[in-house]
Amino acid sequence: MADLALGEIRYFESIGSTNDYAATWARDGAPECSLVIADEQTAGRGRGARHWFTPPGSALAMSLILRPEVPEESGQIMRITGLGAMGVSRALRQSYRLPAEIKWPNDVLIGGRKVAGVLAEASWIGDQLSAVILGIGINVAPGSVPPDDWAGHHERPFPATSVESALGAPVDRLVLLQIVLAELLSWLPRLSEPNFIQAWREKLAFLGDWVQVITSEADGGEKPPLEGQIINLNGDGSLRVRLRTGELKSLRVGEIHLRPVDSSLK
Repeated sequence: MADLALGEIRYFESIGSTNDYAATWARDGAPECSLVIADEQTAGRGRGARHWFTPPGSALAMSLILRPEVPEESGQIMRITGLGAMGVSRALRQSYRLPAEIKWPNDVLIGGRKVAGVLAEASWIGDQLSAVILGIGINVAPGSVPPDDWAGHHERPFPATSVESALGAPVDRLVLLQIVLAELLSWLPRLSEPNFIQAWREKLAFLGDWVQVITSEADGGEKPPLEGQIINLNGDGSLRVRLRTGELKSLRVGEIHLRPVDSSLK
């Protein structure tokens, strides 16, 4: 990875959470684009504090420390989440010819099955945004897919898969890591450009389809679902949908889950 414009790299055979470690390291002055990577995570997590399954020897678990030039948290988190998902989907499409798509905002699907997840989190010093931690988990080998009786498995409307299962061949994790990082670093300087949003849009799963929009209550519970048709991405990366009433609505990170509507109900 010497040809990549990374900061420092810290590798762990086992760690609780690469995002947690990266956040502490960022507050201690880690250089821009420093990378934390682990063979195993024992306390990895996705959105909504869901546990992310990362057994040893079978997945990629990494966190990249980014220091946005414009410290505007919500917009930066949105775009950096898109950066992570797009980096993985482009790597799988271009280097492995897999039909990877982005389930907005932070999951990567292959054939409707989840192969990767992204978690971007702000790291603060006082009231100043000092860094954004871009966490990425990729199921590489079949052993990275949670078993049916794994805690939280029943909560997933999209069953998991792995890169090797989709490809039907072994995958070198180090090679995949290098390809994903190259994509991330290539797009990083272009986050505010229209072609970044356009490239993200082109990889969207369910574009033009009707989905259930599941929003969260303040206490963490779910509101009754809405049905909406995915229309577009806005310039800030928020999702534009058309509700059954015809109303256009913009949805932001942290507010929704997407569940496809049975085509017979359209």
